[in-house]
Amino acid sequence: MPDNLTTDPEFILLPFPSSLHIHYILGVLFLLIYILTLAGNLLIMAIIKMDSHLHTPMYFFLVNLSFFDLFYSSVMVPKLVQILLAKRKTVFFSGCIIQIGLMFFIASSEAFLLSAMAYDRYSAICNPLVYVTVMNKQFCIFLACGSCLLGVINSLLNTLPLLRLHFCGPFLIHHYSCEMPELLPLSCTDLFLNKMILFTTLVVFGFGCFFPIMFSYTRIISAILKISSASGRSKAFSTCSSHVIVVTLFFVTGIGRYLSPATGSILEQVISLQYSTVTPLLNPIIYSLKNVEVRIAIKKIWEKKSILSHSY
Repeated sequence: MPDNLTTDPEFILLPFPSSLHIHYILGVLFLLIYILTLAGNLLIMAIIKMDSHLHTPMYFFLVNLSFFDLFYSSVMVPKLVQILLAKRKTVFFSGCIIQIGLMFFIASSEAFLLSAMAYDRYSAICNPLVYVTVMNKQFCIFLACGSCLLGVINSLLNTLPLLRLHFCGPFLIHHYSCEMPELLPLSCTDLFLNKMILFTTLVVFGFGCFFPIMFSYTRIISAILKISSASGRSKAFSTCSSHVIVVTLFFVTGIGRYLSPATGSILEQVISLQYSTVTPLLNPIIYSLKNVEVRIAIKKIWEKKSILSHSY
């Protein structure tokens, strides 16, 4: 085993304590989930690209969300499948740094993007007369680029201090990936700086996104309740319900996981799977099934394809 002078120690991952046969079954299952995630998000992006009626700020942000989901799933799931199917379940510290950095970048960018989507729905429902003026193309691009920039900043703030750590053993990670809560306790270096940065960024970036979302939806619900017709209220709730589901799944599991100490329990791995694997799979399903405009666009494209196939 490497000693504390090793610059790139090798860690042993211990995912889902069970037999190798169960690991093989889980590996195939998560590979199927990854394929479905790719297919679903690519389908959403293609539909929005092909249907001109969906070229609005709401679907512009949805395309960006699908891209981040593809990216997040590609960072997490292939490595998970490899770990489950391989007999040697190891990862170098350099690999952990890369994975943690990408995870923080994608998760932070997606959090800011969800906040931008909440503001978009707030503007559309609470200020419909000035919606087109406020949510113009330039402002939407600014919000999307700003989300990426803040994601890079959060990633660097949390990743660079990891380079100062030394590890003296044991080199066992009771998880399927190198997540920060599992990696830090293995270090024999003083962790005060790392923990303070992690806590500060979670509070500033995490709750900094969460509270504007809650404010937007509080105003949205208040505006919806003032709508006189039941059909109008139902349509408004339907428009926003998918976003509420995504926000709840993403923030509750993500922030809750990183604010709690690592214990190596199977429950922690299940919670991590929720925001790293299940949510990217559910996003296209939620948006396609809960959104009337997307369903209509899918139907139109399918009918057009059927007409073209019959003409040949």
